[in-house]
Amino acid sequence: MTGQPQYYGSEWLHEFAEKPVLFECRGSTLQGILHRARIARRAPGVLIIVGGPQYRVGSHRQFLYLARRLATAGYPVFRFDIRGMGDSGGEQVMFEESAPDIMAALGAFRAEERDLEGVVLWGLCDAASAILMHGVADRDVRGAVLLNPWVRSDATLAGARIANYYGNRISSPDFWKKLLSGKVDIWVSIQGFLADWRKNAARRWLSRKRVERSESSGTSSADFRERMLAGFEHHRKPVLLILSGSDLTAGEFVELCRADQRWERQLSRDGVMIKRLEGADHTFSSADWRGTVENWTLNWLDGFADEQTVPVSVSSEKNEMVQ
Repeated sequence: MTGQPQYYGSEWLHEFAEKPVLFECRGSTLQGILHRARIARRAPGVLIIVGGPQYRVGSHRQFLYLARRLATAGYPVFRFDIRGMGDSGGEQVMFEESAPDIMAALGAFRAEERDLEGVVLWGLCDAASAILMHGVADRDVRGAVLLNPWVRSDATLAGARIANYYGNRISSPDFWKKLLSGKVDIWVSIQGFLADWRKNAARRWLSRKRVERSESSGTSSADFRERMLAGFEHHRKPVLLILSGSDLTAGEFVELCRADQRWERQLSRDGVMIKRLEGADHTFSSADWRGTVENWTLNWLDGFADEQTVPVSVSSEKNEMVQ
């Protein structure tokens, strides 16, 4: 059936159609969902990359709602399960190894939507990391929307805890009430803070040394964070970076960028837009947070779009509302 305008925490603008798509990746069959607008814009399609141990619907049905919102605004959207997740076959792969899945999904998307004006990649957490590592190099990729990129290490975690957790505790009236009533072991808290401070100081020193070595020798390590940075540096495409205000993963990314001038340079270059949603958690779980992310994504995508629209015929297809 044809999808009718409905309210899913967002305002629907046009009718849309949804179609299951099966495609192959290294001997495994992957499941994708194509969202096609009846009124299409001359603009890029959006490929939603799924990260972590979840499938194409996303936490709180986030990816489903996002895809429908974008499709009703005229942007074709494709979301899919990587190998070993959801309805896709094969052994589960981690984000560091997901390049074949992303390339196969790009191929399937292009095969279904032959008039695409390029593709924008959209990813949350380690899907954002995978986009920088694997996806931005594709010739048809015109840009990326990255949400709370995953960069975790012992050092980045320590830095984020110092910047966020300890600061929030010290400024909290509840903490001082518990401290004065003897419900907080102050020595344990001090030891934890000092341990994190030492790790953070060591990270900053190592980051400075890494910059010096890479700039003098032109080489870098194979660390996944270095591979992310290489994607950022070598493929200078437009980026929308969305960070949650109350998320440790986002805090770690911010701390990494503060400690490494190479990351700072990339975030300050032309074509990079940064949005911070205060109070939001890692997956933007509330309807208001989700709607804000949708609006930011749409507004940013409009920069690529030609205002001319093209009717798309979907009446001959069997169309079902699919998850």
